[in-house]
Amino acid sequence: MPDPRDQPSALVELADDPTSRKKFLRMIGGGGGVAAMAVLLGACGGDDDKDTASTPADSGSTDTGDAKPSKDDVKGDIDILNYALTLEYLETDFYNKVVDAGLFKGKNGDLLKTFGEHEQAHVDALKATVEKLGGTPVTAPETKFDLTDAMAVAELAATVENLGAAAYLAQAPKIKNKEVLAAALSIHTVEARHAATLNTLVGKGITPDGAFAKPAEMDKVLAAVKPFIVA
Repeated sequence: MPDPRDQPSALVELADDPTSRKKFLRMIGGGGGVAAMAVLLGACGGDDDKDTASTPADSGSTDTGDAKPSKDDVKGDIDILNYALTLEYLETDFYNKVVDAGLFKGKNGDLLKTFGEHEQAHVDALKATVEKLGGTPVTAPETKFDLTDAMAVAELAATVENLGAAAYLAQAPKIKNKEVLAAALSIHTVEARHAATLNTLVGKGITPDGAFAKPAEMDKVLAAVKPFIVA
């Protein structure tokens, strides 16, 4: 019996199966998902050992239904969601504390408040998705940030948002459930827009990695945010 963990991720399945891809694009609201998938596959890599010469459509298969996910697949997606949720908790608390500190006024203050509202919406969506899959959402960590200097805080915000976008990019190819992938992609693009805006605010390049963003694996991301979490 094949190991269920050897089953392709949702991203690989979408790249290989035109029928599945069309369903997914309807789910996320249009053809923009094609470009997103192409970039994610190019940046993160696919399965080099997979024979992509034929697809379900090429083989003449008429089965357009989705296979029932294995327990391992569901658990893997829940783990990814809870990892993302931890990062979103961190970002939400960061923006809330920045707004409360009153370091930014006018348009910049309003901008950071809006970003915080986005992060809270991400928290709510991720928690609901974990619960929908039968999992238990992780609890919010206690955080600590140095909020004494406005420019240092703006640079930290840019760092956190760039890291968040890179974290989603790294996890996308590992996701098995297409609904979970759709949620991750919709959050990833907002994180990237936050990052580009903050990069501009602090005088950095809008796309620091050039034309293709670089993914950041879980161990690197967790090590980077560890100083901001109270043990």
